[in-house]
Amino acid sequence: MKAVKVAIVGASGYAGEELVRLLLSHPQADLVAVTSRQYAGQTLAQVFPKFSHYPKTRTLRFTEPNAELLAKEAEFVFLALPHGVAAEYAVPLLQLGASVIDLSADFRLKDAAVYQEFYAHEHPAPELLEKSVYGLPEIYREKITKADFVACPGCYPTSILLPVLPLLRANLIRPDSIIADSLSGVTGAGRKVEAEYLFAECNESVRPYGIPKHRHLSELEQELSLAAGTPVTIQFTPHLIPVNRGILTTLYLQPLEKPSEDLAKKISATYQQAYGNEPFIRILESKALPDTKNVVGTNFLDLAWRLDPRTGRLIVMSAEDNIVKGTSGQAIQCFNIMNGFTETTGLI
Repeated sequence: MKAVKVAIVGASGYAGEELVRLLLSHPQADLVAVTSRQYAGQTLAQVFPKFSHYPKTRTLRFTEPNAELLAKEAEFVFLALPHGVAAEYAVPLLQLGASVIDLSADFRLKDAAVYQEFYAHEHPAPELLEKSVYGLPEIYREKITKADFVACPGCYPTSILLPVLPLLRANLIRPDSIIADSLSGVTGAGRKVEAEYLFAECNESVRPYGIPKHRHLSELEQELSLAAGTPVTIQFTPHLIPVNRGILTTLYLQPLEKPSEDLAKKISATYQQAYGNEPFIRILESKALPDTKNVVGTNFLDLAWRLDPRTGRLIVMSAEDNIVKGTSGQAIQCFNIMNGFTETTGLI
């Protein structure tokens, strides 16, 4: 089978670097272009010596991003760019016939007014919001199969939506009861030089941020509302922790019935039905609980839950790598689905 020609716009950031790593070893992908204004003219091997054992990296050079040239070179283009910037390339690339997988927040939302509320500027291409498919494979696989434009979820939403959506769809929890606490590694902030992300500021420190209205709430509440069939508002508190990568999320949920053995069986059956055959979701058994060390560097999300008869709550926990399953790995998963490849190709 002929390899699909792919390009990465914004290949020098953390998400872009992870895409480079995954696509260089993907048997059905041919990485033909990488862009970075900062490193234009330098080879991949010069910027990322860790990849220099791939012969291609010694000749493939970073270029300035140019949609017209990229559409000629590549069939699929990954946009690993900040919000507000990705749309500048998505619009012409789609017009020129390329398939686009966007890792930014520009096309995750379906309502331009909500985008403006959470991202503090008008949406640059509202006409494309209905065209994009939300790239959560376990939920939207059928739509992704037919798509040529996928908007990958944020890292926090992935860690929250996958545990909660099956419970909402099965009518097992109150939609107005959702509280989410998430802890993320520093790479979640992107590769940028800001004082609050310096080693001396992050090391030996844990702190909340984005309170009370983190930007990811917009897509979280959009997707939760769709699953519940009613508007959903949640409480979400993200925290920065002194590790490079990984997200651990703890959810506090109110079941619609009192904790019991019967409810436990329903929850277990709901998760097994939703994810029992999913290649990248591991439902932990017995006393096991999610741990970021078990998912870092992988495209897996580990999931566990406990009923608390004392408080009457359901506690659900998940762990993922924020720049693999939370970002670039999920993008490759979508790429595989869009091309009809085995979903795990290049990821296991």
